[in-house]
Amino acid sequence: DTQSLARILQSFNTRQSIYQGKQLHMLFLKKGLLNSVLTIGNRLLLMYVKCGYMSDARKLFEEMPLRNSFTWNAMIEGYMKSGHKEKSLELFDSMPHQNDFSWNVVISGFAKAGELDIARRFHLLNMMKEQDDFSLSALISGYANCGRTRDARRIFDRKVDPCVVLWNSMIAGYVCNNEEMEALVLFNKMQENSIYGDASTLSSVLSACSSLGICQHIKGMHGHALKVGLLDDIVVAGALIDAYSKLYSNCGRIEEAKQVFRKMSHKSLISWNSMIVALSQNSFPIEALDLFCKMNKLELKMDKFSLASAISACASISSLEVGEHIFARATIIGLEYDQIISTSLVDFYCKCGFVEYGRKIFDAMTKSDEFSWNSMLMGYATNGHGYEALSLFKEMRNAGLRPSDVTFTGVLSACDHCGLVEEGRKWFDAMKWDYHIDPGIEHCSCMVDLFARAGCLEEAINLIEQMPFEVNISLWSAVLRGCVAHGDKNLGKKVAERIIELDPENSDAYVQLSSIFAIFGDWERSALVRKVMREKQVKKSPGCSW
Repeated sequence: DTQSLARILQSFNTRQSIYQGKQLHMLFLKKGLLNSVLTIGNRLLLMYVKCGYMSDARKLFEEMPLRNSFTWNAMIEGYMKSGHKEKSLELFDSMPHQNDFSWNVVISGFAKAGELDIARRFHLLNMMKEQDDFSLSALISGYANCGRTRDARRIFDRKVDPCVVLWNSMIAGYVCNNEEMEALVLFNKMQENSIYGDASTLSSVLSACSSLGICQHIKGMHGHALKVGLLDDIVVAGALIDAYSKLYSNCGRIEEAKQVFRKMSHKSLISWNSMIVALSQNSFPIEALDLFCKMNKLELKMDKFSLASAISACASISSLEVGEHIFARATIIGLEYDQIISTSLVDFYCKCGFVEYGRKIFDAMTKSDEFSWNSMLMGYATNGHGYEALSLFKEMRNAGLRPSDVTFTGVLSACDHCGLVEEGRKWFDAMKWDYHIDPGIEHCSCMVDLFARAGCLEEAINLIEQMPFEVNISLWSAVLRGCVAHGDKNLGKKVAERIIELDPENSDAYVQLSSIFAIFGDWERSALVRKVMREKQVKKSPGCSW
């Protein structure tokens, strides 16, 4: 029947399925359905649009004897999304009866393309006809996507009684511009107006809470989702799993993520993927692979995210054989050249120590983004190929890609491995002043180790003391090793005492301090340090010679 055929067409939405779609097209022509059943014609048209075959879609559009607003809007949206704005406008102007959806497609299309003046003109024209919340939402999103949250907020504030869609657009706009506190303030205002939001609202707010890194906020949103009956929603549950997993290193919330996943009555592919990613990224690779196997037994149709997450889990435990089996699965379903899969493979081979294999995959990629460049750069850096990492960093900049905080971790690690003090200083300063990236603990650790190895001990200490976050013992330990290597007894004694003060059970500090005294022939003090260590019952780390 026609409904079954329409449903089959609806499932054809990728370029790989266009062949079957065209076969159905021929069948419909033979049976004369295209001239008599508008639903079939519309679904066929939508298939061509979704698969990116706009010339076939236009040909079918011109041949259709019957058209409705769905037919026109599908073509207008298809042209707009494929970047043919002029053709989209041409059809929009020709459309007999433009509805709210038509206006929204045009306004949001120009807004997303950053052509806000044109989008605003269309919005004003639409307002002369009728106030439409959806086109207003598109304009708010457009301004937010261009970083103009103040302009977006001005438009939002002009609406006397905004609907949920407008609240969602403004909150999401704040989140995507890293203005998380503004998003939470607006969400509170939304609740004060007795508007509790929907799954989209909670997803954006959870993203804001996760970025702020405050566990209590996540717990509060968890309770709110339960209160308004959205805890079982696939989008909300996925956002909760993601939020808890990102906060795991700070407050141990991976169990909450597992609990949310277990309690979901209907687990979608996205839910499974979110949980696998959560486990993989939080040092539970075995559990991630176990969940992947369970998912496989359920015969769920895996996608690139499922497979890439499983490959990442294999990378964490350097399981070459299992990782290659999963890649074979990706090859079977035609994803061997997918960008996300390829990036995970670059990371996988580098973490397994096969940097040359990682480079071959990287070079074979038809399109490289920031993540693939960073994976290869970090692969070189962590395997001790510092000069290759710096050479790749130069290629990355020449390709027009903007370095991120992850990029600079790789660059500074490369400088550390190669002992390039001046190069390290240059890029550490460039990160702050040229790229406006605040140094994190990873960047500072690289620089402290670089300075300590090179004997720039005072510079290393100054950097530690200027850090805006809590300093861990490993940074002082790096300086202490530098003091031992460069024979600075006085500074080494001060640093060792500082470490012992911070961590009285730190055996390495006692060992290094004893070594410093021994190097200078001060055997009495060296023995005294060992005596104090025994009296305090501080256990030596394995590998010490006494």
